[in-house]
Amino acid sequence: MTTSLSAGGAPRLAPVDRIGRGLDALSLTHGRAVAALLALCLLLFLPGQISLQPMDRDEPRFAQASKQMLESGDLVDIRFQGEARHKKPVGIYWAQAAAVAAGEALGVPGARTQIALYRIPSLIGAVASVLLAYWGALAFLPRRSALLAAGLYGACLMLSAEAHLAKTDALLAACATASLAALARAWLAPRDGRPVSGPTFAAFWLGMAVGILVKGPMVPLFVALPALGLSLAARSGRWLLPLRPWPGLALTLLLVAPWFAAIAWKSGGAFYAEAVGHDMLGKVGGVAERHWGPPGAYALVFFATFWPGAAFAAMSLPFAWRARREPAVTFLIAAVLPAWLIFEAVPTKLPHYVLPLMPWLAILTVLALNRGALDPRLRGARLTALLLPAIPVALTLGLCLAGWRLDAHTIPWPALPLLAAACAVAFLAWLAFAHGSAERALVLGVLASALLGPAVLGVAQRSLPALKVSPRLAALRERMPCPNPLVASLGYREPSLVFLVGTGLALPPDGAAARSFLEGGGCRLLFVESRDRDDFNAAWPVGRGAPAPLAEVEGFNLNTGRRVFVTAYAVAP
Repeated sequence: MTTSLSAGGAPRLAPVDRIGRGLDALSLTHGRAVAALLALCLLLFLPGQISLQPMDRDEPRFAQASKQMLESGDLVDIRFQGEARHKKPVGIYWAQAAAVAAGEALGVPGARTQIALYRIPSLIGAVASVLLAYWGALAFLPRRSALLAAGLYGACLMLSAEAHLAKTDALLAACATASLAALARAWLAPRDGRPVSGPTFAAFWLGMAVGILVKGPMVPLFVALPALGLSLAARSGRWLLPLRPWPGLALTLLLVAPWFAAIAWKSGGAFYAEAVGHDMLGKVGGVAERHWGPPGAYALVFFATFWPGAAFAAMSLPFAWRARREPAVTFLIAAVLPAWLIFEAVPTKLPHYVLPLMPWLAILTVLALNRGALDPRLRGARLTALLLPAIPVALTLGLCLAGWRLDAHTIPWPALPLLAAACAVAFLAWLAFAHGSAERALVLGVLASALLGPAVLGVAQRSLPALKVSPRLAALRERMPCPNPLVASLGYREPSLVFLVGTGLALPPDGAAARSFLEGGGCRLLFVESRDRDDFNAAWPVGRGAPAPLAEVEGFNLNTGRRVFVTAYAVAP
């Protein structure tokens, strides 16, 4: 029964009907569906944008390089302090520099050290990728189901994390989703009797061009693998002709060639040697920056990164195999499987590498839902679905444990009501699935994520000052009795400190150089990590030791996974 009688005899909708009717109302028009997805994205992605500290190491490296573009006025070369940063193309740096310049024009105080401004391109990229996922899902699903698929993708933890980080991956996800959605429409259009429209052409080639400027060959890779596989399956590549390859390639070259030519001329070819020879091929052939993982690592962490949809995506795989010859499912397999296998084979592994594949897994999941493949009676289905409450419970316990151990027995009390609500809604989602309502479980999972993300990134992280070492060190500069002191750091070299203190932050190699810095005259501030303190103290002559410490900062370095203890020394005229 889906209805019951209230005390007065009037029919009352059961929870399943209320959620179903809610989806019906939100998907009544495309405008409503887009508005609903925008509201979901803002709820998921906005909390924490300002208060979350620069997250070492990649985020402040990107932000600092963008800041130096503004400082130098050089929009071609990419630098981190005095070092050339020839790892990624210029797209993300241009986008971040534009966002910060706009902030300055609007009067944002200290705009160049406000990390939230550098995160705006990632925020826009994450929102755009969700809306593009909805557009792509419409090629496979009716509007109501497309809304659910896009919401499921938008709610995944990995996208929420990347929306809060000033680097390439959220913007890359938007570009890849645009191109793959257009490719899907080109593949399915002849079967549906629909022409490939002008917006499809624009989405495909603009996604390609912007993607190349953001992260080089990644979007072409994501597109070429399914295009090749589908052409082999169809024994013809003529289905690609409606995308107008020659005009599209000309447009792409027109957009990307100027900067690539300029950086080749300016760097003397060093950019290509570093970006291709060291960064890209180094990750393919070896392990870059200790980010090693065995084959199967992505499949394992997927159950956390694609939460709340991961358990249901796993249940969809048998359906995908059975329906693999259907054109829609064939495309989804071709969009995900080859790229996934390549990433599993490459030794260097980072969870966000597979983010552009997640919209298509969300679409597959909802397609399986519509075919009745998400059935709790299947072996292991209820047990797999326990991941729904397990992830928020684990995060809640982990945050409490982190606060207790790292911040003098502190518990993130302000976040606990939201965290508890997320756990409760996730448990209700599991109950809904166990009782046969997979659609209700998916919707409740999205709602649980809308509680969990803001709880962790918007509230809980504020209660963990031990994780904010660089912001606390940078704040000591304001305690100096003179303006604009020269600053150096011995031992503690995180990029976040460079970003917050300034491009001129000195990084002396040893205690003797640190002492020379401190004795250089004028107003100076020096940070010394505990590992280098003995070397620093030994650099001073007998009878004349280092000046008295200004302050001491203790915390936890997430990047290295260890506690840090930093002493600040100051001299002033």
